[in-house]
Order: sequence, then C-alpha cells, then structure tokens
Amino acid sequence: MDKAFSQIYKIQGGNIYNAGKASTEIKSILKQLGINSFIIRRVAIAAYEAEMNVVMYAKHATMTFEVTPKQINIIVEDEGPGIADVSLAMQEGYSTATPEMREMGFGAGMGLPNIKRNSDSFKIESVVGKGIKLEIKININ
Repeated sequence: MDKAFSQIYKIQGGNIYNAGKASTEIKSILKQLGINSFIIRRVAIAAYEAEMNVVMYAKHATMTFEVTPKQINIIVEDEGPGIADVSLAMQEGYSTATPEMREMGFGAGMGLPNIKRNSDSFKIESVVGKGIKLEIKININ
C-alpha cells in the first residue's frame, strides 16, 4: 500500500474566517488514523504555518495532504507574489507582514522556520510574481 490516505484542500487567500480549517482537519484525520501524538503535533504546526502564509500573502492555494505507511506529505502550491529572497525569508524574525497582519497577531517571522523545524524534509520553490511551492515530509517512525 503506497497511500493510506490522501486529501486536497483549497485555501483562499485573505479569508481569515476559514484560516486554520485545513490544518485542523488534517490533525483530526491523523488522530483517527492512530498516528503518534508527537508526529501529529509536528504535522499540525507545519500545516497551520503553511496555511496561514497562504491566507496572509497569496491569492489562493491547494494543499495536498497524503499519509503513507512511512511518512506524511504536505504539498502547498499557491498563486501569489512569491518570495524574492528565500534565504532571507527563512531567517527567524524576518517578516513582510503588514501592520494589519501584525494587529491580528501574525508577522513574527516564524512561519517558514517553524515549518522547516517540524519537517524531516522541507523544500521551497518560489517564482516572484507567480507563487510558491512547499514540500513538507514528516516521517512516521
């Protein structure tokens, strides 16, 4: 069996009302599948941070969530401004958040670093003016 579970979520940029919905559902699915709580926590953090980046910066995205016997894969592909300097964006504390985003409690510059920290494998591809693709892998064992 290659896949135990697969789901695709549509995330709408700017829709703060539904922000966190996909990552909450992913957490629930992993609990139902009996995944270890430490792994669930790592996946939930990575998925939430990725989802919030879409809500804050992109027009829209798809989040593909897949569970295999050995790992959990999350691929987020957004249509948005992209990131001009990925290495700068990966630095803790670096943020391009607007004052409005900061008023809502976002913009600490920890999103991408938190995703990387909670992943066993993390890849980011950015095309300025087009969007970003994140590939997050978290081993189950």
